[in-house]
Amino acid sequence: MKPSTASLLCAGLCAAAAAAAAAITPDFKTSEAGNPFVDGFYADPDNEFYNGQYWVYPTSSYGYDDQTYLDAFSSPDLIHWTKHANILVAADFPWAKRAVWAPAPIARNGKYYLYFGANDIQTNDEYGGIGVGVADRPEGPYNDPIGGPLIAKYYNGAQPIDQDVFLDDDGQAYIYYGGHGHANVAKLNSDMISLGTFSDGSTFKEITPKNYVEGPQMIKRNGTYYLFWSEGGWGGPDYAVSYAMSASPLGPFERLAKILEQDTAVATGSGHNGVIHVPGSDIYYMLYHRHPLGNNIDANDRHLAYDRLTFNPDGTIQPVRMLVHDNFDDGNMLGWTVYGGSWDASSNALRARTSAGGKALLNTNFTDLSFSADVTLPSSSDSGSGNAGLVFRASRPAVGTDAYEGYYAGISTSGKLLLGKAAKGGVWTQLAETKADVRPGKTYTLKVTARKDALSLYAGDSTSAQIHISDGSYAGGMDGVRVYQTDAVFDNVRVEHLS
Repeated sequence: MKPSTASLLCAGLCAAAAAAAAAITPDFKTSEAGNPFVDGFYADPDNEFYNGQYWVYPTSSYGYDDQTYLDAFSSPDLIHWTKHANILVAADFPWAKRAVWAPAPIARNGKYYLYFGANDIQTNDEYGGIGVGVADRPEGPYNDPIGGPLIAKYYNGAQPIDQDVFLDDDGQAYIYYGGHGHANVAKLNSDMISLGTFSDGSTFKEITPKNYVEGPQMIKRNGTYYLFWSEGGWGGPDYAVSYAMSASPLGPFERLAKILEQDTAVATGSGHNGVIHVPGSDIYYMLYHRHPLGNNIDANDRHLAYDRLTFNPDGTIQPVRMLVHDNFDDGNMLGWTVYGGSWDASSNALRARTSAGGKALLNTNFTDLSFSADVTLPSSSDSGSGNAGLVFRASRPAVGTDAYEGYYAGISTSGKLLLGKAAKGGVWTQLAETKADVRPGKTYTLKVTARKDALSLYAGDSTSAQIHISDGSYAGGMDGVRVYQTDAVFDNVRVEHLS
């Protein structure tokens, strides 16, 4: 029997996936090179693995009238990302005018398909809905094979948006979709551009789980079907992801738990997920968008992130932890804000040139925390005489020597550990200092723990704090790194809740 084109494509993709997985297995706790992992306002991400590359397809997060195109990002390792701009544009779909949303990718028949919502129709009197584009390459260009929407009306109360396409092991493809609190599933024919019917003659079946709002996502693991969806309001802090498990792609889908929600120390509005699966492994990541802290004005200020998705032995899923790590392996400082000084991450570590208190901070708001980073002071005697280290529980940052309100823990070029605080007006108070075996040119892991008023500082391999004090001046705030009158190199930054 001659193999089908689809079988040949699948075989090629699977072989590429296996080869890539053997060469690179990204086994991370989170996006180790930092979240957001790409630059720009993006939301509603979905993903596929094509030809040895991870592909992410998001919504461009702007006003509805400006949402007339889709970009994509590809990576061989989930660290280094390449942007592919305008892979699908509304001008190539004459019926699509605005609100081009939530792309869903899949490959079949030797082609690449991208499903999307357009026009944000509110009633069946409006024209729009879910369309499909087809291309010869993952990066497009995607063109319109049917000249109109694939799903153009409300069925079972489901707004035709937020589609996900799933190809089961038996070759049957399904499309899951729906806004306005209702979710449907339909069969896709093997051509991937027309809908099939179920055995009872129906085209759409409602599968709405409890608390469903929008954004369904389907995966299959160990014979079990997992449906994810978003709850809450997309522009607000309470956007979140819940899930259900079933023995059938048609459900029933009984809500089990909310597994991704805002962390007021890291980010809010965390929702509308995809699931990244590392081929040939049991490694999964929750791909989603979120709002940075402190932005209560622009609902479109959404950014892409991923964190580890962990399954329990019984197949249920653990709550996703939004971790804050950065090893700078992507060569950039996405998510960081600089206040003075000269900073460069292009060498896969964060290099700071000597300055009078230059800071690079993350917009976090941890209270009790464990915060560590690798710090290297210069080996040459002409690189300054000062200190470098960690800023934590900080607020009101500005350019200046001690222009912030918060704590600082540092290693000095004179071989000392120091812990102090800066107050309004740049007033510095040293809280503690101790002699340490700190040698220029050697890398030290500097770690701070803070539980309420108890502040502890560790350096090197010590499991005992070299400095331990009590001070309650600051309860929470931003975290980052700082240099004072010396060059320094920072790497492997990690900020987590203190367990």
